Amino acid sequence: MEIKTFYFNPLRVCCYVVWDETGECVIIDPGFDGDGEFSRLVRFVEENSLKPVRILLTHSHFDHVLGLERASRYWNIEVCGSTLDSRNLEMTPRYCAMMGLTSEPFTGEVHNLAEGDKVSFGSTELEVFSTPGHSPGGLCYFNRSESSIFTGDTLFCGSIGRSDLDGGDLDILMESIGQKLMPLDGEVRVFPGHGPGTTIGYERATNPFIVR
Repeated sequence: MEIKTFYFNPLRVCCYVVWDETGECVIIDPGFDGDGEFSRLVRFVEENSLKPVRILLTHSHFDHVLGLERASRYWNIEVCGSTLDSRNLEMTPRYCAMMGLTSEPFTGEVHNLAEGDKVSFGSTELEVFSTPGHSPGGLCYFNRSESSIFTGDTLFCGSIGRSDLDGGDLDILMESIGQKLMPLDGEVRVFPGHGPGTTIGYERATNPFIVR
C-alpha cells in the first residue's frame, strides 16, 4: 500500500491518496480549496496512472469535505462515510461562508459505513472503526496487513480532536480512543486528519490526553 499526503485549505487538512500495485486508489477526506489544489490532486492521480474507485470520509466537518462534490463528480465514484454526520455535511456551505471559503453543496449520496465494515480497493482491505466524539459519525480506517490507520480528527500526534463542536462529546471521544485505538499494536502508523504522522505506541507513551 502506498500513501500520498496533501495538505489542503487554510486549516491544512490531510487528504490522502491510498493505492496498491493494482493502480486502484481511494481518496480520503478531499478537503481541497479551489482550482489550484484540485489540480494538484488530479495531476498526481493522472501522472501515477491511478484509478480512483471511492472517496472515504473520516467525518464531515467542512474542512474535510470542501472538495467532496467536485471530486465525486469529476471521477464519478462512490462516497463512503457515516450518515450520522449528515447534518455537518449539509451545513458545509454555511460554515464555509463564515470562514471566507466556498464549497459546492454535495448533491450525491453517502454510502453508510459502520463498525466492522470493510472497504476494499485493488488487493487492499481497510477495516472500519466507529470512533465518535469529535463528531457523531467519526470513522477510522485500519489496514491490518500494513499496520496503518487513518484517524481523521480522532487522534493526532500529541493531541486529540476537539469535542466542543456540534455533536462532539469528550467522554465519548476518550472512550473511542481508549477502546478502539490504544489496544492496537504500538508499531501501527497513524495518519491523522491534521499535522504529522505518528504511531500508536508513541501516543500511548507520550500523548498528554492519554498519559495521565
